[in-house]
Amino acid sequence: MKKKEVIICSACLLGINCRYDGKSKINQKVIKLAERELLIPVCPEQLGGLTTPREAAEKKLGKVLTESGKDITKEFEKGAREVLKIAKLFKVKTAILKQNSPSCGFGKIYDGSFSGQKVKGNGLAADLLRKNKIKILTEEDFK
Repeated sequence: MKKKEVIICSACLLGINCRYDGKSKINQKVIKLAERELLIPVCPEQLGGLTTPREAAEKKLGKVLTESGKDITKEFEKGAREVLKIAKLFKVKTAILKQNSPSCGFGKIYDGSFSGQKVKGNGLAADLLRKNKIKILTEEDFK
């Protein structure tokens, strides 16, 4: 029997209600993957100490700000470090993360204007995992 790969996965993609709006973004193809591989659900924002639900936040000029202007960069940085600890503990080589998020987005994120516009960039957790040589996939890789 083949040993299952251990993969870090944004908890919201697995149906866990941890997003800023208190909801999930369940992805049936990612759920299906959980039948074959071991997916460890993580939410960097919760691991960083933020509550659910919470005010929407976007990354702008290297900081993470809420829509009302509160700087929550430190919480996002802490959450990213906690996700990396989990990844190292389980010798994770791949992560499946929620696209566009200021923590999990990879390749494109919201631009910080809260207008729905996107720009090239990575969320804090995605960037830290990538810098530690963990392959990043998003739910868009499972369409």
